[in-house]
Formats: sequence, C-alpha cells, structure tokens
Amino acid sequence: MKANLSNDAVVRNLQPAEKPYYCMSDDKNEKGFGVLVYPTGSMTFVFKYKIDGTQKLLKLGEYPKEKLAYLRAEYLKASLRVKDLRRGSADGVDPVAKIKREKLQRIAEAAAQSQLLTVSELITEYIDKHAKPNKRGWKEDKRILDHDALPVWGKRKAADITKRDVVLLLERIVERGSPGSANNNFKIIRKMFTFAVERDILQQSPCVGVKMPAPLIRKDRYLDENEIRIFWNNLDSCHVSDDVRRALKLILLTGQRPGEVIGMHTDEIDGTWWTIPVERSKNKRAHHVYLTASALELIGELKVLDEKTNEMKPKGFIFPTPLTKKIQHIENTVPAQAIRRNLAVPVLVNGKPVFDKKGNPITENKLGVADFTPHDLRRTCATFMSKIGFMDETIDAVLNHTKQGIIRTYNVNRYDKEIQQALESWERKLNSIITGSESKVIPISRRAA
Repeated sequence: MKANLSNDAVVRNLQPAEKPYYCMSDDKNEKGFGVLVYPTGSMTFVFKYKIDGTQKLLKLGEYPKEKLAYLRAEYLKASLRVKDLRRGSADGVDPVAKIKREKLQRIAEAAAQSQLLTVSELITEYIDKHAKPNKRGWKEDKRILDHDALPVWGKRKAADITKRDVVLLLERIVERGSPGSANNNFKIIRKMFTFAVERDILQQSPCVGVKMPAPLIRKDRYLDENEIRIFWNNLDSCHVSDDVRRALKLILLTGQRPGEVIGMHTDEIDGTWWTIPVERSKNKRAHHVYLTASALELIGELKVLDEKTNEMKPKGFIFPTPLTKKIQHIENTVPAQAIRRNLAVPVLVNGKPVFDKKGNPITENKLGVADFTPHDLRRTCATFMSKIGFMDETIDAVLNHTKQGIIRTYNVNRYDKEIQQALESWERKLNSIITGSESKVIPISRRAA
C-alpha cells in the first residue's frame, strides 16, 4: 500500500485493520520511508533499508506524538547516512547498528556504575525517582530506610548486599522487640532493590527468596467504651499540641484516614460537608464526609485575621505545622508519634528519670489505655457504627472503601444521605460514652422503618 505521507490529512485518514500493516510513501525520492499502522490506531513511522543484503528497520517516532515534519527530517538524515555508508564515505553510518551500539554502551556504563553505587546513594535514588513521585507516604519510606538500613549498609556497595545481609538485618530488628518494624523494613527494602533491578542498577535483588521476618498480625484493635472515655478525657492533659489533640479526636469522630484528616484544608469544606479530593484520597476517588456539630467544633474557625490587611481570610490548613515557614500541614507521622510518647512517658523525680532494679526507665501511661495507633481510632468508629446497626455498605461508604466485584461497575451511589445518618448516630453514641449518660442511639434508617 502506498500513500502521500507528506500530507497530514492523508496520514490521519489511514484506517486500522485487524492486523498491523505497512504503508510506504508514494514519492520515489522517499525510498524506504513508511508508516506501520496498528489495529489500535497507533502509528509508527519507520525507515526500511538494506546493508550488505540485510534488511534493517529504523523506528523514527510515533505519530501524531511527533509532528510529520520532524519524522520526515529524521528519515532524511538517516537515508543520507545510509547512502554515504554504501558509497564508502567516512560520514556514513548504519543507523540501526548505531542505536544498538549506543544501547550496549549505556548498559555497560550502567553496569559499571552499579558496581560503584553505595546503598546510601541507592536510597537517595529510590526516594527521588520512585517514592516521591508515586507514594504520598514517601517520607515514611525514607524514615524507615534511614533508621535501620542506612546505618548498617550505607557505605557498602549496593551490588555487594547479599541475601544473608538482608536476613541478618531483619533478624536484628525482630530481636530488639520490633517484629512489626521488621516487616515494614522488609517491604521497603524489597521494593528498593526491585526498583534497582528495574533500572538496571542491579542484576538481581538480594531479597529474592527471603520470607517475611515476622508473622503478619491481623489488625483488629479497637477501643471499647471504657477505653474511649478514658482516652478522650485523658487526651486533654497529655503532652500533645492542641492541633494533634483535635486531629486525634476528629479521626475517631469521622472515621477517616489519619493522613486525610491531618491534611484537611478550608478549600475542602463547604458548610457541613468536607470533600477529600482525588489527589489526597487513598483510592483516588473524591470522598464526601458529613461534618457533625462536634466535628465542626473540633475543626474550629475557618477564617483568621490577616494582620497585614486587617481582614479575615481563609485559614488554609486546619492543622498547620508550627515548625517551618512553609505553608503545609503537620507531618502525617506526628499523631502516631504523639500516641507512642504518651503511652510511655518517663517518670521524673527532681527533674531526673527514675529507673527500676534492672536499669530500665520507669514510665507512665498518660493516655490510660493499652497500646493503639491513630488508625485504630478509625477502626473504632467503624466498629461502633456496626454495633449501632448500620449495614456494611453504609460503613464502607463512610470509610471510602472501594466497592468490590460487579457492584463496583453498576452501583454509583455516593451514599451521602446514609453517610450523614451514620455519622450523626455515631456522634450521639460517642457523646453518651464520653459523658457517661445513657442515650438510646437508633439509626435514622431503622427508625423510619
């Protein structure tokens, strides 16, 4: 098949077929210039030529990603080099052979570079090239790698790390009493070395064949009524900032993910509804959360006085960081750190820590409840909504869980009404728990029935 490949309209009108086909230029001066048309409709311009009786094919570029003028110019340069090569000119070059040589050279250079790359440099490249662009929680990846892998392996060559090194590092973390941290380390270390293989930094990952260092524990921790009451009341006297205190309570009250609550912004709030945008939602779906009276009270004023203009302006982040001049919210890890600190506060006598007979510091649990995390507050909210009588579909809607199976395709209901009913009922139940007053909490849906 031939066509006028110098005309954009002609090229655009080339129709795909069941199988890929080749269309060559009808211009006798453009020998070997053509386009491959695929069943999907995509097009790749190519240059077909022979060197010493061997057929070669050079890909010039994708159309219409590359303009036709550019593709024709690339063809012209390649064809002139082939003509020079056939004439024996020193300027001649086989374009395909040149590309292969350059590729082999890049692979060789990458292999040589990988022998010099240290683990510290690999961590930096992994964070900059993979974690930051793809993970909202990239700072946690960096924290984990900096805490354990970097001090032990930092100066070693990445290519020298063996399976045995990985096993010993993970065992050391388990032996210090942190099996959960060992599992998290393994997940991040494994991803980092897989990243190195994908980028031709390493030929093989030392994590291949390594098992999870500790048994995976099913997360089912939630606070019962007594723990909720103690936690809520003790939180006011703990060593935490007002922002962290309000954020923790808001996580329990709304059931939303800790990171999404921490990043709350006035732009996301419209009256009694808070919309978590796509870019901040874990499942990449915008999510509507009804804000009860208690939630709005915890959020506080949405506008502040601008000292320069003496006018009221939007507050911005509801939980802004106090540690930097940058306009951003407090770090996502801060609530978890605050809980850990207050679960074991060193006991001081005359300003000095007190130790037991074994030399261990004596600590006090300021929160008054057993170990838990901010995410357990979200689970607590969901559990009590279930106890009140709400169905799983409504609870999943509150939590912004992705629908499963065929229902995901056909049910596009946002459940705004049900979300409001569930959160209002949970607010009443939570208030009765905190105050100790008995109040029968009945879902509105059940009451109407």
